[in-house]
Order: sequence, then C-alpha cells, then structure tokens
Amino acid sequence: MLASPTPPSPPPATPPSARAEIALGDRAATRRLGARLAGVLRPGDLVALRGALGAGKTALARDVIEARAHAACEVPSPTFTLVQCYEAGDLAIWHFDLYRLERPEDIEELGFDEALDDGALLVEWPERLGDRLPAGRLDIALDPGPGAEARIARLTATGDWIARLDALTGSAADTPGAPGDG
Repeated sequence: MLASPTPPSPPPATPPSARAEIALGDRAATRRLGARLAGVLRPGDLVALRGALGAGKTALARDVIEARAHAACEVPSPTFTLVQCYEAGDLAIWHFDLYRLERPEDIEELGFDEALDDGALLVEWPERLGDRLPAGRLDIALDPGPGAEARIARLTATGDWIARLDALTGSAADTPGAPGDG
C-alpha cells in the first residue's frame, strides 16, 4: 500500500487586529495621546513605536513616562544606552531604542525578556527584534502631518490591546484646547 503524501501545512493564521488613525495637530495632541496610553499600560505590555528619524517616537515615549509618573522627569533618548528604565508610579516602564542593535539575539544582553515579564515596554525601531517581537502588542506608526508639529498616528492593536484601543482614540486626542493642554 502506498502512503499518501502529507498535505502541506496551512500558513500560520494572522492574529486578529484592530486599527485606528489619530491626527495629532500639535505637540499638545501628542502629549494627550501619551497620557491616554500611560493610563492603560499594564505589566507585560509592549508598545512598538515606528517611524522615520525625527518622527516623534522619543517624544511620545517621554509623554507616556511623564504622564504615568505624574511628573516631569528627565527622559533622554536611549539611542546610545539602548535601554532606560523608569519607575513610573506603580509600573516600571522600559524604554528601548534598538536603532543600533546589530542582531535580534543581542536583545538578551539588555534584559528584554525580564523587562517584559515585570514592566511595560516602549520600543523604538521594533523591527530590529525580528521574530522576537511579541504578537500581542500595540504598534504606533508616526508619520508627518500637515503642519510642522503635526503627526498622523496609525495604531494597530493585537491581543488584549484590541479591547483598549478605544481608550486611546477618544475625541480629545486631536482637539486643540482640550483638557490636558497645560
């Protein structure tokens, strides 16, 4: 009896996702998005910050950290240190800038897995992680908007971020003069 050939495996399923786009007309609108994001961060979260050099990834990370810490704090870009950790109220927030990461395996030396277990991660240049990038995450791609400080934030939520996406896309996110404009 001849064995029948094994059928090919189906391609891996694409995880469900939800998408939103937010027009950020100025820095104040970006700060409001950062504050909203800070309010829904939990241990084990990963937020992948995408965009070209100068797109505002570090500014948004700073806004998240300051909002969660309820204070202005020194939040330098971790371009050269690759990672900084901030105790922000009840949550450790790890800010990774992987622009200079040479190989995805090098992330182990930075304590990535331990940070993901214990805190929330804001990761600039997440594509440098390759297949180590967790499937359940929030991606925020920042693109230039119509004005000098304007940005378009394109959010893609997977995993348990899908249920939290509405909290990030409220009407005050892009309304000048809304509460939080300081």
